[in-house]
Amino acid sequence: MLELSTLFSLIREMETPTLIALLHGPDQPGLVARVAGWIFERGGNILHADQHRDTEAGIFFQRVEWEPKDGDDSTDTAAFYTYAAALGMNARVLSSAQRARVALFVSKADHCFHDIVLRWKEGELHCDLVAVVSNHPDLKGIALGYGLPFHHIPVTAETRPAAEARQLALLQGLDIDLVVLARYMQVLSAEFLQKFRRPVINIHHSFLPAFAGGRPYHQAHARGVKLIGATAHYATRDLDEGPIIHQDVARVTHRHGVNDLVRKGRDLEKTVLAQAVRWHLEGRVLVYGNKTVVFD
Repeated sequence: MLELSTLFSLIREMETPTLIALLHGPDQPGLVARVAGWIFERGGNILHADQHRDTEAGIFFQRVEWEPKDGDDSTDTAAFYTYAAALGMNARVLSSAQRARVALFVSKADHCFHDIVLRWKEGELHCDLVAVVSNHPDLKGIALGYGLPFHHIPVTAETRPAAEARQLALLQGLDIDLVVLARYMQVLSAEFLQKFRRPVINIHHSFLPAFAGGRPYHQAHARGVKLIGATAHYATRDLDEGPIIHQDVARVTHRHGVNDLVRKGRDLEKTVLAQAVRWHLEGRVLVYGNKTVVFD
């Protein structure tokens, strides 16, 4: 019997491929009409379009998804980059026919790991999970039980450069498009991120910018907050300061201890990370400076 993830993949392969363009640049009159006209003239059919204008900076943002004529996505992709440049716009074009290759980085906590894997198996995430990488061996049996290759690469302060070199070699060898830090309790160095040069999504267990760094639930409890949160963001060289993709909060009171905050927070972490990964894979996130525009 086919697994659900395999079944959903087969269904998607039978669907007409679509193109998704994310573009931004200086606002000017007629941009929406010009982009729509370009797609129409090439025989394409727009399925969804959304736009936003940063009134302070005068920057226009747009996400448009369309079916190219006769499913010819490669020709339209190359042509759209040229057209966007002629408009003075920065662009990124994705094809629904291409599935991102994703690696999960984990440590010992398994709640986000299980949630992402199960959502993937149910066909919720349009990607291929191809590797689980961990600095601890604890989740090896579970990963192999899911049918996922597990790579144990220990990390200490002394071995970090060598360990990151092994991680990079693995990611490059597997042609990974996205790394998801599912409560990976190590800081990726600026050198690692620079050499990888592809997106890394992290889940931080606080409502950033509050309580960055380690033990945020303990920090929140000591401060007596009435709300705790979780934040999914792109990892950058600055710890917990990358562009934020998604956040959510839960109410707490003086009656909640640290363990209560951890328990409530784990529920937030799972849903916030999953939503951020889904939006990224669907081409709904446009990074601009240290912020994001997340399209409907």
